[in-house]
Amino acid sequence: MHFAGLKAIGEAVTIPLAYYDANVAGTLQLIQAMNAADVRRLVFSSSATIYGNPDYLPLDENHPTRAINPYGRTKLMVEEMLADIAAADPTWRIAILRYFNPVGAHESGLIGDNPNGAPNNLMPYISHVAAGLLPELAVFGDDYPTPDGTGVRDYIHVVDLASGHLAALEAITAGALPISTWNLGTGIGYSVLDMVRTFSEVNNVAVPYRIAKRRLGDVASYYASPDKARDELGWSASRNLADMCSSVWRFERLMRQRNA
Repeated sequence: MHFAGLKAIGEAVTIPLAYYDANVAGTLQLIQAMNAADVRRLVFSSSATIYGNPDYLPLDENHPTRAINPYGRTKLMVEEMLADIAAADPTWRIAILRYFNPVGAHESGLIGDNPNGAPNNLMPYISHVAAGLLPELAVFGDDYPTPDGTGVRDYIHVVDLASGHLAALEAITAGALPISTWNLGTGIGYSVLDMVRTFSEVNNVAVPYRIAKRRLGDVASYYASPDKARDELGWSASRNLADMCSSVWRFERLMRQRNA
């Protein structure tokens, strides 16, 4: 299972060469090592950002792929590389998993997202603000064509995401196709302000925020059609937004206690 890579859209716009090196060249080196070791079964972490600006919603696996930022382009390049490899050598068994937005933490509170420095992703940033580690959340844009003007995304709990990987691995182990692609998402879109409100309400904490200008490379709205994964893998997400928010706050509080 190939999880290694850089993953922040805003950062990718400012240092694209680092993203092409880590995500594309790094995967090429991995594939070469796998070939040398005669290992040809791979689950690859791709991203829904490869779809770009949606022609329609929800996004299914047949939607055109036209990434609009360097991060998304690196993921799309790797997908195309893997498709070429599978076409050239059908002994490969490859699962491409197009993540939507993973959030949440393990229910134990022992495993979660603890980024170095300022977080690049929404949920850990909200959590750090709620914990008083950061003064406020910057909401990038409130003039998108969405219900409240802020960006809408499909957020999936990391434990549901993990179970999706196991289902994909089982499927390619038993399957006859050299390569398969599945979305991993919930099929539900939540805005940035939905996330802030739910986190505050579920955990009874304040999350101060301010409106900032849009970020380069962001799209207004995207959320998954998870039907293919349900039908072919027997998988679907079971945890809701409240579960995501409560698990993140549990991890944040326990981590601070351990480090005190």
